[in-house]
Amino acid sequence: MDHSVTRVLTWNLWWRFGPWQARRDAITATLRDLDCDLVGLQEVWADGRDHLAGRLADELGMHWTWAASDQPGRWHERAGDATADVGVAVLSRWPILDRATLRLPTAGGRDDGHQALYALVDAPGHPIPFFTTHLNSAGHDSAVRCAQVTALARFVADRQPDSSHPAVVTGDLNALPDSDEIRLLGGYKTAPAVPGQVLIDAWAYADPAAPATTFDPANPYVAPTHEPPARIDYIHVGRPGPGGLGHVRSARRAADRPVDGVWPSDHFAVHAELAASS
Repeated sequence: MDHSVTRVLTWNLWWRFGPWQARRDAITATLRDLDCDLVGLQEVWADGRDHLAGRLADELGMHWTWAASDQPGRWHERAGDATADVGVAVLSRWPILDRATLRLPTAGGRDDGHQALYALVDAPGHPIPFFTTHLNSAGHDSAVRCAQVTALARFVADRQPDSSHPAVVTGDLNALPDSDEIRLLGGYKTAPAVPGQVLIDAWAYADPAAPATTFDPANPYVAPTHEPPARIDYIHVGRPGPGGLGHVRSARRAADRPVDGVWPSDHFAVHAELAASS
């Protein structure tokens, strides 16, 4: 194992849609192969018998925390299943020292009860402030997502522990890279939501020739939507700490193929490696 980097992943798991029980095994196998240190997950399910984040943590030997939507009705209607919760989760190789949640605003858009989840991770030498979230999905909800990004940016700014490691923000942001909301979150193409805050899109460090789309009709779960391919899943990282601590070393797409004939999710994942020491 390379201890000079922290391996980070973000992945939307498509809740309990499609062949979710077979997908659960494919998700587990994919995460085991990727062997990441920190994972932000969206559309995680839980019911009285099964908690996907807890199951994955047990299978992979990781710590975990999660935050459930308080408005799961649309999910229940779409899946015909009123028994399961939906939310976001964090898996961590290291213990989680602290956690907090933020209910994202939805004024002017559909309220799906989206949350932002914070986990302060006890990584060796440098605690890591780690976040994951899921923004509104409607194509016309850019203004709602801008409000959600503004709330998220303030949430991140308020949770900077006594650590030199930059914040790591992951999620399904349901927005294109040149959209107002992504520019607002980055802070380097327009005025940031929090003065002085910069959250760098890790994809800037990816091979320009590598496949970038994370919601893509090449995936058979996506093809019926007839939507164009898009990169809507992100890892953002704050400015590097002393000596380049936490700077992005690489980024790539992951979880973009079937496992034993089963596609794990309708989204592909984003994987990044961050410098683990200065």
